[in-house]
Amino acid sequence: MSRLFSRPYRFVSAAILVLSLTGCTHYAPEPLTEASDILAKPDSRYLVRSYGTEAGHSTQVIDLSAPLREDAIATLAVTANPDLIALRARNGVNDAQVFSAGLMPDPTFSFGIDPLLSGADPVAGLAGALGLDLNALRTRSVVRQKARAQQRQARMDIVWAEWQTAGQARLQAARIAALEAQSLVAQESLASAEHLLGRYGAAAGRGDISADPLQSARIAAVDAQQVARQAEKDLAAARLELNRLLGLPPTYKVRIAPAVPFAPLPDADRLFALAQQERSDLRALREGYDAQEATLRKAILDQFPTLELTINGGRDTGRNVTLGPAISFTLPLWNRNRGGIAIEKATRTALKAEYEARLFQTRAEIAAALAALGISRRQYAELESGLAEATRLAGASRRAAKHGDLSDATARAAEQILRDRRLLRLHSAQDMAEQTIALELLTGIAREQWK
Repeated sequence: MSRLFSRPYRFVSAAILVLSLTGCTHYAPEPLTEASDILAKPDSRYLVRSYGTEAGHSTQVIDLSAPLREDAIATLAVTANPDLIALRARNGVNDAQVFSAGLMPDPTFSFGIDPLLSGADPVAGLAGALGLDLNALRTRSVVRQKARAQQRQARMDIVWAEWQTAGQARLQAARIAALEAQSLVAQESLASAEHLLGRYGAAAGRGDISADPLQSARIAAVDAQQVARQAEKDLAAARLELNRLLGLPPTYKVRIAPAVPFAPLPDADRLFALAQQERSDLRALREGYDAQEATLRKAILDQFPTLELTINGGRDTGRNVTLGPAISFTLPLWNRNRGGIAIEKATRTALKAEYEARLFQTRAEIAAALAALGISRRQYAELESGLAEATRLAGASRRAAKHGDLSDATARAAEQILRDRRLLRLHSAQDMAEQTIALELLTGIAREQWK
């Protein structure tokens, strides 16, 4: 036993310490770059990215030169949106926390020397201790359960953010398609109003008409110009927002493919049942509740004595060598972690109430969105049925004007009524498209899977 602190053993101890340090991770800087890849112009033809958080390393080819369908727009939004890229990068923190929770606790080591200042003993006193926190081993399982539940919660939060971003991109695409059609009708109305204003101005200059028709034509032209300009502004804003959601440069022009026809709507109970199964935010809340359950279990375990085992070794100045164990623990007399347990129980109760409130809100929002969509579909059908009569009247008025039976102004008024009805129908179609996408966002599942 007297060789415990001899020179060979000191050399071996030093070697073990050096080897343990060489196994540590070293710092490597990763500076920011001025020319980030996210600001680069995308390939004009193809863009290949991984799709979604749960798709692994799968890829999809998107032809940016062709009109994009809804699924391509959603894919591009999920994979290329800068905010989602940053969110997925931060998810690495949760993965690291799971890794950290699974690691065994490191032992502690202490060493001391007592130089001999006076006396007849020949050597200095030495003392060493090797300790291990047994409490960390006891709670290791529940800590890992908590970390894994938090990791699943974070992933579900990312999936929900991806679903919302994809829905917003599809919403902007539907808005762009509707605004393009509305802008064409508004330009037709503006051209007709300006033509009529020019004719009335010339007639008023000759003294053929009074000032009242000219003033009415002027007001109609100003109104048509305002409608056309507003449609142009809205279209430009929708394009900029879509490019932002898709991670494309502001000047990039995305072409939108025609939307698929609207499918029949299921009842609210069916959609709510689907939302409970498919909505990632609800799944994230359930995972968060599981994580809190693990946190509460750990708080309950922490009320018991915290044990630490230590092996102490030493040599006194008389060359007497000692080696023996020591156990230290906290006596649970007054605290017993009752405050921590009360906090975690209250947190669990709050999370349960939050989940139930989200369920109630989801059911109410689905019912409201479904009712609004039903009204929009009925209004669209009414506008569609009235459009045929307006089309017939406009055609008959134009033919009569060509034969001299009606004035050109009367024919143009009938044609303007037709354009107004077309514009109303386009607005109604836009409302239906946006409300359908909003209902998809509320249910957490595409409308093709509502059956």
